[in-house]
This record gives sequence, structure tokens and C-alpha cells, in this order.
Amino acid sequence: MSKPVKTFTTLPQPSRQLPKRSSSRLPLRARTVRAKTIRDAIHGDMTFSADEVRLLDTQAMQRLRGIKQLGLSHLVYPSAVHTRFEHSLGACHLAGKIIENLEQKGVYRFTEDERRRIRTVALLHDITHVPFGHTFEDERRIAPRHDADIQRLNTMLSGDLGEELERQGLLTAVRSQLLGEMPPVRDDYFIRDIFAGTICADLLDYLRRDARFCGLTVDYDDRLLALFTRLGGRLALDLQRHGLFRHDALSEVVHVLRMRYLLTERVYFHHAKIAAGAMLSKALEMAIAAGQFAYTELFGLRDDAFLYVLRERTVGLPEVQRLLSGLATRQLYKPVFWTNRDGLTESELDRLKRQFYDNAEGAREQMEAALCDDLGLPAGSVIVYCPSPDMALKEAHVTVQLSEHESAQLSSLAHPEIETLLLRHRQLWRLVVLAPPDLGRHAAKRRRALTRHCEARLGLPDRSGDTLWSRLFFQPMPGNSCLP
Repeated sequence: MSKPVKTFTTLPQPSRQLPKRSSSRLPLRARTVRAKTIRDAIHGDMTFSADEVRLLDTQAMQRLRGIKQLGLSHLVYPSAVHTRFEHSLGACHLAGKIIENLEQKGVYRFTEDERRRIRTVALLHDITHVPFGHTFEDERRIAPRHDADIQRLNTMLSGDLGEELERQGLLTAVRSQLLGEMPPVRDDYFIRDIFAGTICADLLDYLRRDARFCGLTVDYDDRLLALFTRLGGRLALDLQRHGLFRHDALSEVVHVLRMRYLLTERVYFHHAKIAAGAMLSKALEMAIAAGQFAYTELFGLRDDAFLYVLRERTVGLPEVQRLLSGLATRQLYKPVFWTNRDGLTESELDRLKRQFYDNAEGAREQMEAALCDDLGLPAGSVIVYCPSPDMALKEAHVTVQLSEHESAQLSSLAHPEIETLLLRHRQLWRLVVLAPPDLGRHAAKRRRALTRHCEARLGLPDRSGDTLWSRLFFQPMPGNSCLP
């Protein structure tokens, strides 16, 4: 058994601090709560109502302060340590801005109940995120997606957050929206699009926030918010004025697609982030298989607490400890094999997805174990990384109004740059087989042998030796440099 963590604090003088400590223990609803203005590094001053502040002060929301928005991307971009909490504030703020612009244009008059509901769901839309959530949900698929896990949502709403939502009369509506249930009323489709549409408050906050904290000098113009309109009962973008098409409006929307593609290429699918995510996912997977960790334990943990608990629980699992030590010292796995879409048929892509993304009948673990056996490597030394090949730049499918009587999906406009971005985004897909940077004696020879075994077992040619993308993994870096 591991020893409990010791905390060292200086106890305050009772005579001075007792009144303050006593009042802080009052139930939230018993305390006086006022509207609050919060200064944000991205949007400046953001104002939240007293009811929204009550939601922010719940344990479930405060937990998001310890969950990084971009997971392990800080191993590449050291300043990318912004959290889900900050993003939630920004999404709520931008939802309010979209509401203001729609009302100023006379597009829609929101009721007070609709306004409260939209801002509340935008504020709580990430409440079910767990540490390194997208890594576990989208890459190794160890856990259900955060927006489709009823058990996780029920856990988050079982405490003070659920009580506060019940007090505000929003629990049923918010729970339904967070589960992605389609509203029965058509007007509610339009309302939902503001915080969960193709281009929405959620997207516009994380594009700007992720770019800023990764040091990428790209941004969109706030005039984009004035383009929102209501069309066919759904949220859309208005690219015309007085019946005339606005090329400048189209350019601004295309720029959002550029930002989305750039972040996917440079951040979300960065080669070092892929390796780090694969290592952490494999470590958790092996800990769960050994009965040392339960998926549901993620619900109450923050990033640092999760890493500590995982390391403590797996002291007797050297293969997991090696993975965690590699992450702690940034000794990341390197590719020994990779392939892309070139030359693959749709049936071959479906096969790869079924085996290594869906992990049908444990095909991924079986492949990893077989490759380790081929070269006599310890368990966990080979990791197959395979995202879904169904990658799509969904933002390109937003509905746009072209004239007073004509509308279309943005992707159908035969715009050359949009078509190029759609194609390039799909081409980001890679199936990668990763191994430790040091394979011991005769490492180069063993690496080549492992590559040949990958080709034979996957039935695909290796493309790791003939592109710039693969050379990025092997570029010489002094020590444990964090340079991208």
C-alpha cells in the first residue's frame, strides 16, 4: 500500500480566521452570490449572472480547472496548459455574443428562459470531460465519448451541480442537451446550434484559445459573429446583404476553415502528441487489464491526480512504469511503420478501422503482442495508433445564405480553397506503429526488422522512409527538447 500524500499548511489564528472559515462552509444556496465579471486572456472582461456564478462554484465545475484543454500538447507547446474551465467560460461568453448579434439584427427575439438555457448549456458543455479525455475516447477508445456517456453525466449531476440546476429549473433541459438528444420543438434546433452547431460558440472559443496558447499567430475577425442568422429553423451564416453576395464574408468563413485545418495539422495531430497520447492510453489500458485501475475512477480526477494514482497503482507492472517514465522524461516512442490513404481502397480503410480503431475482437492488442513476440520485446513496447479514417472538416458543411432566396452548404460552392482544405484534412489520417526510441543493442537493425514484420502482418507497405512527415520524428534534438 502506498503512503497517503502529506500536505503541509500553516494553520491560521482561530481568533482572526474563524468567522471567514465558518461562512465558507455554508451551503451554496445559503450564501449571497452576485453577478461577476471575469477577466479572460482571450476575450477580455466576461460577465456572468448570479445563477451562472453559483454553477461555477460547484465542485463539478471547479474540477475542470485541473483538466487541460489540449491534454498532452504541452509536451510540444509548453504554454498549452489552458484548461477546460477557461474554455467553458469562453464558450458561454461567445454564446451570449451570438445571442446579442441575432437580436440586434432582428433575426430572433429570445425569451429570458431561452437565453438562460443557452448560456447554461454552453457553460456546462464540457462537464463530463475526464483527464486526457479525447486521448482515451478518440484514439484508443478506452472510454465512451464524453457527450455519449450517461453513467458519467449522471455522476457529474449527482452532487451540488445537479442540486443547483434543479433549483434553477434547468436540470431536465440541460441533461437532455448534454446527452445530445434532439429537441422536440423545431425552434430548439436553432437554439442548440448556438452552442453545439457546425460553427458555434464552442468551436469559436477553442479555435482562438488553442491557437493563442500554442503560439500560433492566427485568428478570426469578431465581425464573423455578425454573420449568424436563422435559416429554415437552424443557425446559418449570412453571406449576402440586400440580396448581393458578399465575397468578404465568404473569405472570413473560409479563414475559420483554415484555422481549423492548421490546428489539426500542427496541434491535434502533431507527431509528438500522437506518440505521447498512444503511450498514456496504452499505460491505462494495461492497468485496467491488470485490475489496477477502473474506468469510472476517472470521473473524479484531475490530470495530475490521475497520473499520480496511475503510477502508484502500477508499481508492480514494469511495462506500465516504463511508459509513464518515458512520458515524464519526454522519451517518446518513435514510428517504425506508418501508412496513409494513398493507394488504399475504401474496403481496406474499413478493415483497418474495424481492426485498429474499433479494436474488433481485440485485434489491436493481438497485433501489438505479436509484434513484441516477433522481436522478443517486453509487453507494451509496440503500440498501434489508428484514428478513425472518417475524418472530415465538418465546419465546411455549415449552411450559408447566398441571396435572399438561395442557400447552400459551404462545401457545395465549388470554392477551390475549400475543396483543397477538405482534401488535405482527410489526408492527415495516418496508421502508425510506434516503438521505444532505444531498442537496445543493434537498435537500427531491430528497428528495420520490426518494420518488415509490420509490413508482413499488416499487408501494407511502409511509407516511413520517404516523406518529410516521417523525418520529423527523427530530427535530432538536444536532450529532451520541447521544440515542436
